[in-house]
Amino acid sequence: MNRQFIEYFRCPANYVDFRLSGEVVSEPGFFHVGPDLTCYGRVSSGKTSADSSAPLDDVFAAVHVENNACVLPFDLDEVVENLRFERYIAAMPLAGRSLARAVGRKTYYAMRPFLPTAVRKHLQRMALRGWDRARFPDWPIDQTVDHLFDEMMACTIRANSGQPIPFIWFWPDGYSSCATMTHDVETAIGRDFCATLMDLDDSFSIKASFQVIPEVRYEVSDEFLCTLRDRGFEINVHDFNHDGDLFRDREEFLRRVARINDYGRKFRSAGYRSGVLYRNLDWYEFFDCSYDMSVPNVGHLDPQRGGCCTTKPYFIGKILEIPVVATQDYTLFNILRQYSMDLWEQQIELVLKQNGLISFIVHPDYLLDKRARDVYSSLLERLAHLRQQSKMWIPLPRELNDWWRSRNEMCLVEEGSSWQIKGPQDARARVAFAHLESNRVVYSFDSEFQAHEIPTFAASQPSPRV
Repeated sequence: MNRQFIEYFRCPANYVDFRLSGEVVSEPGFFHVGPDLTCYGRVSSGKTSADSSAPLDDVFAAVHVENNACVLPFDLDEVVENLRFERYIAAMPLAGRSLARAVGRKTYYAMRPFLPTAVRKHLQRMALRGWDRARFPDWPIDQTVDHLFDEMMACTIRANSGQPIPFIWFWPDGYSSCATMTHDVETAIGRDFCATLMDLDDSFSIKASFQVIPEVRYEVSDEFLCTLRDRGFEINVHDFNHDGDLFRDREEFLRRVARINDYGRKFRSAGYRSGVLYRNLDWYEFFDCSYDMSVPNVGHLDPQRGGCCTTKPYFIGKILEIPVVATQDYTLFNILRQYSMDLWEQQIELVLKQNGLISFIVHPDYLLDKRARDVYSSLLERLAHLRQQSKMWIPLPRELNDWWRSRNEMCLVEEGSSWQIKGPQDARARVAFAHLESNRVVYSFDSEFQAHEIPTFAASQPSPRV
């Protein structure tokens, strides 16, 4: 029960002791932790529901401290993995509709190259009707996993008699949050626009990764790849041929994934992203990539529903998942029909409050229109400002992957009256402390670091038995 918490915070294990309050007897289902957090799993008190939109039991009152341990009515590791790995999807009311739409997927992708954009947008809006009625995951950003860990940190502090809990800060060099930019290249027109897009990115000193489709869609020349690489941008494999069928059949998947892995070596790619964010996390063991970027934070507007409910990277076996957090540009412009920064700004602000990661997918194919380019330029300007103003880290995805893997190998060692970090890249790491102020978890480095307040449910209601 302690593993996911310790991996998330990288805190000393002797501070952490989560225990079940009793045998979990319910069927897996949805329940509340506090008034706002919808979780999925089994509980030892209360009951679960098969419907996330139904009135749900709140099990928070059963959380308490006993003999310096946090006693919980659920297995924290199980609940976190159920969200990150989207194991709740089978219980979602819209899951059946998504499967029904998949029946026509092959026909749609066969016709897609010949469909005008206006027709594609109309068909996609029809397929996504009712998305705004979905209550879980939370729109426009779901940070259930992160808020749940904050709740568990508050309990851990109380179990340690109010003593601050040391941990390794999420980002290097004292950065308060993280953003990363990615570009999926879908067509030959988009490929040919990449040089202009790199100029635009460079004008704000922001580098990005380009996800390239290796077969069928367009020619991928060595000259094109060298141009991207020589200018300091990153290259990743984007699906196989983007026909929507990668995960439809296991035998076909195994044939294609071998080719994908070959292209990863040819392109010198560390990362991978599936077309249209189609995914089957149970098959990820066959990828040779170091990291993946195919799981949305909340997938209401994607053909495959779901979402990992976190704005922090996490591991799927040996692969680091860098979730897609921000709404994609195509969705913003063509499905929501918004040519403004309003939604992206709202998502950025929510992520900043949680010291999280916001990752973007912006396609060169959809920036040919000046309106779209102007919005994207505003986004780059906003990110550059945040980098300067609030120490937002804006790395390439491979740099983010390297950091998170290094952090995962670090440990805190007490030397005299201070804590030292040991491990790869430890010179860039910072010791942070979590403590309570007026029933709110506050993170701080030291006297030179401005505290970041993270609200918890205990701030708005009495702390039950802790």
